[in-house]
Amino acid sequence: MIKINLVREGRAVRGTGAVSGMPAATAGPANINNILVIGGLILGIAVAGGWWFLESRKLAERQETVAQKQAEAQRLDKIIKEVEDYQKQKDNLQKRIDLINQLKQNQRGPVRLMDRISQDLPDLVWLDKMSVSGAVVTIDGRGLNPNAIANFVENIKNDPMFEAPDLGNVTQVSPVPLVYGYTMTFHFSYGPKVEAGAAGTAATGTATGTAGATSTTSTAPKR
Repeated sequence: MIKINLVREGRAVRGTGAVSGMPAATAGPANINNILVIGGLILGIAVAGGWWFLESRKLAERQETVAQKQAEAQRLDKIIKEVEDYQKQKDNLQKRIDLINQLKQNQRGPVRLMDRISQDLPDLVWLDKMSVSGAVVTIDGRGLNPNAIANFVENIKNDPMFEAPDLGNVTQVSPVPLVYGYTMTFHFSYGPKVEAGAAGTAATGTATGTAGATSTTSTAPKR
C-alpha cells in the first residue's frame, strides 16, 4: 500500500511564495516603478499646466496693456487734431487782425497828414491840391500875400512830422483880389525828426502806409 503525505506537500506549496506565476522577489519593485512613472507624469502635467496658466495670464495682461495704449493713442490723436485745427483758426484770425490793423494804419496815415497840414496852415492861405508820393508831399495853393505864404512855410519847417520844405516861385495869379500862387514840396514822417544824414532814410522807411497815395483838396482862406 502506498501512503501520500498531503499535509507536507500542502506546506511545500504554500512555502514557494509564488503569485499568479510571478516570483515573489520581483512583484514589489514593479509596483514602485509604475507608481513613480505615474507620479512623474502627473507632476509633469501639473508643471506644464501651471506654466501655461502663467504664460496665458501674462499674454492677457500684455494684450490688455496694448488695448489701453491704443485707446490712449486714439484719444491723443483726437486732441492733437483739435489743437492743430485750433492753431489754424488762430493763425487765420491773426492774419485777419493784422490785415485790419494794417488797413487802419494806412487810413490813419493820410488823415493824420491832412490834420497836421491843416494845423500848420495860417490865415490868408489855402490849398488847391495836395499829392503824396512815398514820403514826399507836394502842395499847390494860394495866398492873399507873400508873408502869409512864408508863415506857412515856417510852420511846416517847425512841425516835427515834416522836413524843411522846398518853396517854388510865388507868383501873382489874380490882381483883383490880389492873390498869389505857390508850390511847395517837403518830406514827412510819423516819427520825430532825425539827424540830417539819416533824415531821408527815416522819412522813406516810415511812409509805407501812404506810398503812391494822391489826394486833392481845396480850402477857403482863413480870415
